[in-house]
Amino acid sequence: MEDFEGGSVHAEYTTFSIEPESDGYRLLLGNYIDGGAGDSLLFSNGMRFSTFDKEQHDFYSNNYAERYHGGFWFGYSDYVNPNGLYKWGHHTFYGTGVMWNSWKWYTYSLKAISMKIRPVSLERINNASPWP
Repeated sequence: MEDFEGGSVHAEYTTFSIEPESDGYRLLLGNYIDGGAGDSLLFSNGMRFSTFDKEQHDFYSNNYAERYHGGFWFGYSDYVNPNGLYKWGHHTFYGTGVMWNSWKWYTYSLKAISMKIRPVSLERINNASPWP
């Protein structure tokens, strides 16, 4: 993630998996490691993926995908919004920008955000061996 002031952070987790369609593409995360961004996905862990046409939020009747401009694993609140509006940093509209709340607040839209996933063997996960 990048902000408009030249800052750059990331969030790293021990594991990342998505359940099948029959379970709503539920997000399952391992432990947050670090990276400076903070664990904004904390409340997305265990959530099903919501879209404009298929709200799967477990707690509220609001269509979060519509409200926050794109599909995601919305948790108890809007701590992460990678599909938000590009607003050039600070803005006055709560949670509508590209957001990672534990690093920048609800009224800051990030310059860049990306998600990178790499495969790991089950043997490594089960044995907790270090990365090569």
